[in-house]
Amino acid sequence: MVAVCACAVINWLRFSMAAENSALLGLVEEFVSGQVDSKATETAEGLKNGHFTVLQLVEALGFSLISSQPQTRGRGVQLLSLVLQECYSSLSEKEVEVLLAFYENRLKDHYVITPHVLKGLQALAKCSVLPPGSAVSILKSIFQDVHVQSLMLAERSSVYSILISLMDSREEELKSLGADFIFGFVQSVDGERDPRNLLLAFQVARNIIYRGYDLGKFVEELFEVTSCYFPIDFSPPPNDPHGITQEELVLSLRAVLTGTLQFAEFLLPLLVEKLDSDVQSAKIDSLQTLAACGQIYSHRELGAFLPGLWSSIRREVFQTASERVESAGLSALSSLVSCLSRSVLDSNSEDSLEVFLNLVLKDCRHHLCEPDLKLVWPSARLLQAAAGASYRSSLIMAQLVLPLLLEQYSSSTQGFVQPTELSRPAEGEESVLVGFRESLCSSVFSALSESSAGLQLTASRADVEKAVDHLTRLVLDEEDAQLSSVRRAPAVCGSFGMGLVSPQCGAGELSGSSAGNGGFSVEDVCTVCVGLQRIAQQARDDEEIGRFFHENIIPRLLGLALQAALGSKDSGSCISPLADEAVLFALVPVASTACAALQTQAASSMAAQTVALFLDGDVSFLPENAFPSQVQLLQADSRGPSQLVCLLMACVCSLPRSVEIPELERLLLRLEDLSCSSPHLFSYTHASKCFAALLFSLLSDAELGSEVAEGFRVLMSDSPDVLNRECHADVRIMYRQRFFHENSSKLVQGFNSAEQEKKSHYLKALSHIVNNLPRQVQLTELPALLPLLLEALCCPDQGVQLSTLCCLQPVLLESPAALGSQLEALVSRLLALSSSPAMKVRITSLSCVHALARLPEALVLPFRARVLKALSAPLDDKKRLVRKEAVAARGEWFLLGSPGGR
Repeated sequence: MVAVCACAVINWLRFSMAAENSALLGLVEEFVSGQVDSKATETAEGLKNGHFTVLQLVEALGFSLISSQPQTRGRGVQLLSLVLQECYSSLSEKEVEVLLAFYENRLKDHYVITPHVLKGLQALAKCSVLPPGSAVSILKSIFQDVHVQSLMLAERSSVYSILISLMDSREEELKSLGADFIFGFVQSVDGERDPRNLLLAFQVARNIIYRGYDLGKFVEELFEVTSCYFPIDFSPPPNDPHGITQEELVLSLRAVLTGTLQFAEFLLPLLVEKLDSDVQSAKIDSLQTLAACGQIYSHRELGAFLPGLWSSIRREVFQTASERVESAGLSALSSLVSCLSRSVLDSNSEDSLEVFLNLVLKDCRHHLCEPDLKLVWPSARLLQAAAGASYRSSLIMAQLVLPLLLEQYSSSTQGFVQPTELSRPAEGEESVLVGFRESLCSSVFSALSESSAGLQLTASRADVEKAVDHLTRLVLDEEDAQLSSVRRAPAVCGSFGMGLVSPQCGAGELSGSSAGNGGFSVEDVCTVCVGLQRIAQQARDDEEIGRFFHENIIPRLLGLALQAALGSKDSGSCISPLADEAVLFALVPVASTACAALQTQAASSMAAQTVALFLDGDVSFLPENAFPSQVQLLQADSRGPSQLVCLLMACVCSLPRSVEIPELERLLLRLEDLSCSSPHLFSYTHASKCFAALLFSLLSDAELGSEVAEGFRVLMSDSPDVLNRECHADVRIMYRQRFFHENSSKLVQGFNSAEQEKKSHYLKALSHIVNNLPRQVQLTELPALLPLLLEALCCPDQGVQLSTLCCLQPVLLESPAALGSQLEALVSRLLALSSSPAMKVRITSLSCVHALARLPEALVLPFRARVLKALSAPLDDKKRLVRKEAVAARGEWFLLGSPGGR
């Protein structure tokens, strides 16, 4: 039946096409029978250049499309699909109509042809000239003739991509299918496990929900087929080239589950169930999803579930030992209260907000009356979250809670008032605290330590100034050292946390500590460093703040640290907290975070200034320059100044890879000397770290990159003459795995950003690392690294080729699932290397081809004819060892699919 339908299509085409094109027939013959994949590109170019039409191509494929051999028919359809992927935009409506009829018919053909048919349909689905009704026809054919979850990963991806393309261009057609479209999608996605495909499937589900498709009677089915993945439990493999993160999957699924009110009756019980989980990430995901529900639900959807939801939230806040779970619980409570605050009241219904807040207060009230118990603060935070969700909730809670709190405060000096942005009054409305102004101000001033944002909003200017005077006196003038320390630390942390202190202020407290007489402890200064690092982290995308750090903060920090280091050198003791190793360690993330976010010009300037300071003692860019003319910072015998090498590491090694480090060779020599000669642990440790990081920088050097990459082999292998236990090297357990996990991501990033001619350096380094990993680790990392390893096989460097082949050979038989989507590329590259100029490369590639023959027959059988033809050349190789390996490989492949074979 299939052959008859194909013949009918071809006869129609012959009637409408020009004479036979011999050049085209040659390309088709070489691709189909000769297994030469490169001819697909040449064919696509011919079509683009107008040498022939797509209908002429179909006619030329006639002999293969009606072949009795499924593999031959598959090669013919594969060629057509590859060409369409390049040329679909130039097709006419009539051509698309004929091709669609052909492809839909081929979905009924042998299963080995289905992947190529789907690729062709994927290309046609992108055409802007799709005939009316074709979108419905395509989907009905797929839903009827294809069992999606029995396909390989790439083919399932094609199905989802077809759906996305058609939803973008033919939405009204698909909506005309009604609930049949929902049912077809549910059947297609049911059982999907690959994270890449799940992202596509979630995108289709989001489109269905947010674009108003009719779910019909399949609401619960659509919910079940997506909610089965909740909560997402996904840990991407190290150096995942696809870049898929757990957060990306979580947010994508959350958008589906919270996208429609029709899911509420199923989702809310599921969240209550998942909150009973012992897994912290599941609790957090459930609470965050509940918070998202509060943004779109109304009291009608939430009403029946409020007692159970409140019980779960209360339990997590009261009992958890995790700040993240508690924070998520408070956010969920705030979202629920905000949702209920939007409910419209009428005379016949009770106020759902007031009912819920009474439930919250009932469970928290008695804890507030027992301030010595541990649940008083969780109760206070729950009440704050509820009250701060809206102006309505703040009014209700203020009337219920504030009298109780003021009574408790007067007897036990406890306070709980913390107004939020959402609880603040709109224009023309009064603050909820106005009625309690006198009592609050009296309480705050009596303690001389409470600064309240609510007080600032409701009190007069004199009240605010009075509060500021109290805090200033307590921080700066208090003679009791213990009390002053207690006041100062919260002031520092709170100032940074609320954004009330700018980076200038942080640097100015540090300035006071550098003289050693400011009364600041090492802990105080470290606290300020943490605040500065948070500001730098939160402002990474703010160019103005980044420029301020570059021009002011970083030079200021370097100058202060240098001043303290020189002082400790002269006195022989650490007179300033800034000379303490703990403070220097805390300064490192401040500098590295700020420098990592610099734009190219500022980053280049920072590199030049920092290197000039550490190599030549150039202090001209430091503020308040009062340093000796010749400052020596990288001398092994000088503990104080040499410790500052950690700041060199922070400033230089965090810069973008595109920034060129000046005088790199000279800098490496000085760092090598310091790391080998310094008697000070802190100094030589950070010098070694800095040296190692710049080793990575040399991989992009045109002259030294290859040699640096070769150095990774020395580090990872058991060298007989260096770095071994016999030579008293300290070889720690699992150091190869640790080295891989700590550095492979840098190599992948470097490869992605490197110029084409320098990419081989990174591939060589990576291949040396992977080749020396234990077998089990290789198997674990293979799915993530396979695309890069295939790239390495195309590298012109024969050393990279051989190292990569040696890595692939032993794992080919043990991880067939990871090879499924990459098998085509792998076979092509291995066969190409079987004719390499290097004998070892030829032998090892043939050994890998031999190993491939032992994979599951369904995977490799389609490649049998192609491999046998390619192996004929090495059978005549001039080297006996090559011929021997070719004979063994060809014999194994010859037996595939034959009677008596495996």
